[in-house]
Amino acid sequence: MLEIQQLKVFHGPIEAVHGIDLTVAEGACVTLLGPNGAGKTSTLSAITGVARATGSLRLSGQDITRLSVEDRCKQGIAISPEGRRVFSNLTVRENLLMGAAGRRDKGGISKEIKGWFEQFPILGERRDQPAGTLSGGEQQMLAIARALMSRPRILLLDEPSLGLAPQITARIFDIIRKLKAEGITILLVEQNAAEAIGLSDYVYVLNNGLISSEGPAAQFGDGAALMDEITGVHR
Repeated sequence: MLEIQQLKVFHGPIEAVHGIDLTVAEGACVTLLGPNGAGKTSTLSAITGVARATGSLRLSGQDITRLSVEDRCKQGIAISPEGRRVFSNLTVRENLLMGAAGRRDKGGISKEIKGWFEQFPILGERRDQPAGTLSGGEQQMLAIARALMSRPRILLLDEPSLGLAPQITARIFDIIRKLKAEGITILLVEQNAAEAIGLSDYVYVLNNGLISSEGPAAQFGDGAALMDEITGVHR
């Protein structure tokens, strides 16, 4: 689904990612782990076209390296960003409509919004409330649903459990697990290594802008050794 070769990402004169290769197979959940500042969000920003980058990016075999942010979205890339970034002054329903802004099938859009309200009853109850009044977990549910309203080929999830209580975190990972079971291709950036490994097919570890290790999720066991690598702990 997604093939990245020799990706370098820049923030002004600073090179944040130093030429990484990464592949996400269709229908797979691939996780990108690493400490703060490793370049994980920078990698996602390069995939969406927001960050300045060099290298090669292909989506379903098509070269998207020079496409704009808007055109990459049209080709099937959607992101639920770090910090959720819902449109605070818009209602829950209006946020979902924003996610479907590139679509013209009004009947399909209405049906899918109804489906999300059935899947997340709390969002249905608050459909006419400003999204800024929702709790953090509710905003995360909304951000994921909003991203999926574009019917993407690949869903990018940036730190979906960040700042959430354990019970809500478990609910968010249940949602991701369900999306994977439905065949949605996912690239997940996450600090909760144990949970992420448990639902992933393949794992990349990013340290200081470079891939330090990678392999099938089963290779990393319960994630304890991986957390040691990420945090620099030696036992």
